[in-house]
Amino acid sequence: MDSLSQLLLGAACTAACVPARHRRAGLLVGAALGTLPDLDVIPLSFFDLDPVQQMTLHRGASHSLFLLPLLALSIWALLRRWAPVREAPRAWLAGIALALFTHPLLDALTVYGTQLVWPLQPHPAMWASLFIIDPLYTVPLLIGCALGWLLRHRPAGTRAVLAGLILSTGYIGWSLTAKAVVEREVERSLAGTGHEDAPRFSVPMPFQTLLWRVVVMTPDGFLEGERSLWADTGPIRFREYRSDVAALDAVRALPAVQRLLWFNRGFMKAEVREGQVVLSDLRMGAEPDYSFNFAVARVTEGGIEEIRPEQLSWPWQARRRLGEMWTRIWVQPV
Repeated sequence: MDSLSQLLLGAACTAACVPARHRRAGLLVGAALGTLPDLDVIPLSFFDLDPVQQMTLHRGASHSLFLLPLLALSIWALLRRWAPVREAPRAWLAGIALALFTHPLLDALTVYGTQLVWPLQPHPAMWASLFIIDPLYTVPLLIGCALGWLLRHRPAGTRAVLAGLILSTGYIGWSLTAKAVVEREVERSLAGTGHEDAPRFSVPMPFQTLLWRVVVMTPDGFLEGERSLWADTGPIRFREYRSDVAALDAVRALPAVQRLLWFNRGFMKAEVREGQVVLSDLRMGAEPDYSFNFAVARVTEGGIEEIRPEQLSWPWQARRRLGEMWTRIWVQPV
């Protein structure tokens, strides 16, 4: 999730655990702890990593549910001499641990990929029920934390923080329910098409959970469709797109490609663009615009030549696309 949501979640978790007289300190400490796991980008920047390594190492060790308990205990031990922690050590330990543990779990609700059990190497978790920025998740936390700060030691401040946590967590529950409804419609729409068992994923489109994007992999490309929980009836209408399967097969053995296939579970589009083999992560974006595009090889007269991965970007009309998305939430195409 975005940094603001993580900061507010950490602040609310710690403030809800510590005594009311420590609430402001809890908000500050929790905000810092809620941001801490994402600071893995700082040590990664000191190494000569290519863009594929940077993408796939992020949300790794610092998000591991195996390592975070050790980090929580270490931070708590370092703070034991601080008066608030000395006065309520158990409450502060709970607040510190909760601020850290909730960070990777919230990240796992997006589609990016979070390595919850690092150093084990299963595919990263991508539960994909929330977009990376969703105001309906963040605003309750923001209001709760603001009231918790303004009300100082009063009991109403604790109730406000708890209300923010309850509402934001309830929204997560709604997002998982909405995803289950969409997945059921995907199964119905694919019945009898020959793609019933094809790899697929669904993910909410930006800033909301009423309109969902669905991608289904096929032998020569992928299908893409949308489902509006407000407007749509009947089966999902998929559009078919091709991928350069031969180019992907030619580079499949390259280390960078192997790492991408592990990280994104094979949800990639391959194309030859300006003499380079470019792989696009289908999970983030929509045809033809994707957030992560990597040139991994050069096409030569002698075949395919490996290159150091390079992240590419090309302009796309975000304002127009977002406007179309907003209309699509409420209107089903004819």
